[in-house]
Amino acid sequence: MVQESDVEAVALPGGGSFQLLEDSERSDGLFGANRLVLAAGANGTRPHHHTQSTEIFYVLDGTMEFLVDGEISAVRKGGLVVVPPGTVHAFGASADGPAEFLAVLTPGIVRFEYFRQLGRIARGEAEWDSMDDLHDRFDVHFDGDPEWR
Repeated sequence: MVQESDVEAVALPGGGSFQLLEDSERSDGLFGANRLVLAAGANGTRPHHHTQSTEIFYVLDGTMEFLVDGEISAVRKGGLVVVPPGTVHAFGASADGPAEFLAVLTPGIVRFEYFRQLGRIARGEAEWDSMDDLHDRFDVHFDGDPEWR
């Protein structure tokens, strides 16, 4: 059980944040879960794929834009997106306003440090190149142009 008071939050620009709910080391590798808040128009990530995990997104508030296999779709509050392993995807908040969503990866991979490093990059405390050595470790493999929308 995870209580909100026990959740680590990683600040992002524009009032956004990663809330690190459950890492796979605590779920015996079954899953990892994060709650994310993105400012209006903010990208959550560039196009990438996972070789091991299915990623499930549930939109809690606002409207998200998802790139899945080359197609961009708007998904509103209450919408669900399931991305199988090997599928190139990206996501971000629509320009209309902030968005909040739950992201679950299964099977899970210990990756809280990945999100901490993304926060440092977003705040200008680290360079993007610092991620180069982390892709295989965290099963995040970037694909194509970072400007996807």
